[in-house]
Amino acid sequence: MTALQDMKNAVRSRSIHVCYVNVGSCNGCDIEILACLAPRYDIEQYGIYVHNNPREADILLVTGGFSPQWEDKLKMVWDKIPEPKAAIAIGNCPISGCVFNREGTYLDPPVRKHIPIAAEVPGCPPRPTEILEAILSLAPVVFSDYERREE
Repeated sequence: MTALQDMKNAVRSRSIHVCYVNVGSCNGCDIEILACLAPRYDIEQYGIYVHNNPREADILLVTGGFSPQWEDKLKMVWDKIPEPKAAIAIGNCPISGCVFNREGTYLDPPVRKHIPIAAEVPGCPPRPTEILEAILSLAPVVFSDYERREE
């Protein structure tokens, strides 16, 4: 790679844009994601910016127990995110269904069956520091050698 491509990749890895989708949670994980934006954790100091538009995102944060009504919608959101991209399952619900995964319910966990999940943050709800750590750990993976020169 050229020096210019190396510089672009370095800058991109310090400017991470995330979008989060609630596929049926109790909002506990959503509150913790929003706590990341508060002055105590201030994820923007790490170059992480939250968007509502998946077309501007690099990483998708998924919260909640997956229900069948989200099958097409989540896939549509995932397809709108430009490459390179990754997804993180936030909380126990998208990982296992947690307390909501009972016989007779309409949950279909894990979310991993429906879109590729690069990282999981267990907890009910997980701490904001754990969410932040997961996002920062994926940045080098998402942006590594994105611009390769065809030779």
